[in-house]
Amino acid sequence: MGWLARVPTGRRDHVEARLRGNLMAWLTTVRPDGRPRTVPVWFLLTDDETILLFSQPGKAKLRNIEANPHVTLALDVCDLGRDVITVDGLAQRVANHPTALEVPQYLAKYAERIGALYGTPENFAESFSEAVVVTPSAIHT
Repeated sequence: MGWLARVPTGRRDHVEARLRGNLMAWLTTVRPDGRPRTVPVWFLLTDDETILLFSQPGKAKLRNIEANPHVTLALDVCDLGRDVITVDGLAQRVANHPTALEVPQYLAKYAERIGALYGTPENFAESFSEAVVVTPSAIHT
């Protein structure tokens, strides 16, 4: 276990369960003019402890990441402010990354929402074709 090992032992299982189970997070990127931009994202904590998300092409978050890869991911639903979890890291667009269709854990996590909002996994993968991988550097719990 890498960066998650920095979480105190008594909280580690809880924090990892939230990182694996929460459906929404807020991704903050930095605009070229230095102003932050925060958007909701779907995400997957992968087995190698990076965080994977998919984006539609041309979105501001992708341009921001190209200009400044420093990001923060904050978990949604923080129990009235008592269970805040944020992850700082470096984000990178990955051109030849497997699509959402080729990441079974991602599809399993979001199957219900993909079906409700996009009809099929194929429709989702076609719309959200840009992969972004966040390599965490710090976690705050």
